[in-house]
Amino acid sequence: MIKVSRDVSELKEDIYIIEIMKGLGVTIGHMFKNMFDLSKLPVIDYPNQEKGIPEGYRGKHRLTQRENGDPKCVACMMCATACPADCIHIEAAETSNNAIEKYPNRFDIDLLECVFCGMCVEACPVDAIRMDSGIYSMVDFNRRDFVVTKNELLAIKPQLESTKALDIRHPMQKYK
Repeated sequence: MIKVSRDVSELKEDIYIIEIMKGLGVTIGHMFKNMFDLSKLPVIDYPNQEKGIPEGYRGKHRLTQRENGDPKCVACMMCATACPADCIHIEAAETSNNAIEKYPNRFDIDLLECVFCGMCVEACPVDAIRMDSGIYSMVDFNRRDFVVTKNELLAIKPQLESTKALDIRHPMQKYK
């Protein structure tokens, strides 16, 4: 058996009072600096001005469309299978188009159950669902209004280039 010698700590290190006081001093210093010098705080005048959304942010879902306006979705159920929250509900139907076997007769996403992980986007083999809408502020008064239907998902457009970045140091200026 090997005995490992342990360093003997001093009483002041065991009590941690000095270290606690150092930490409190740093915290109180930051608090007073922020209280008396408000010009350096990044403030956004919400809801009059919204914060820009960074590239690749997972916002509200949207369905992409073919050239003729039909959804690209072929109702393969891959997104619903990959969803860890089980919030995607698809009802498939047959189509008269020979190039496509099925289409989604019903495609609903319950946003209150969704964890916005992006697994549905990664699982889609035809790039039918995306999370690049730029819509991140979703508020409503009824739970049923958070269930987004196929028509609503098709109506959502991709994020505009002009709303991607906001200069946080000068929040009163317009988006870059």
